[in-house]
Amino acid sequence: MDRSGFVKLAVIALGLVVLSFFVRGISRIVLSVETAELLQAPIAVVGFVLLVYLFVRATLDYVGIWKIENPDA
Repeated sequence: MDRSGFVKLAVIALGLVVLSFFVRGISRIVLSVETAELLQAPIAVVGFVLLVYLFVRATLDYVGIWKIENPDA
């Protein structure tokens, strides 16, 4: 994985978390609260797991165990 791929994944992860809030808010208008939470949960979990992966990957890069390639170098 190079740095541009890392940034793309970070933007996707943050987008998924924000999308989950929109899904919950919009679906609460039409559906019940429990149903809205059920629709929101998978999106939020995927986004959160992706953010945790990126955090671990960045930490391992900082320590020097698993480098993220720099395409400019």
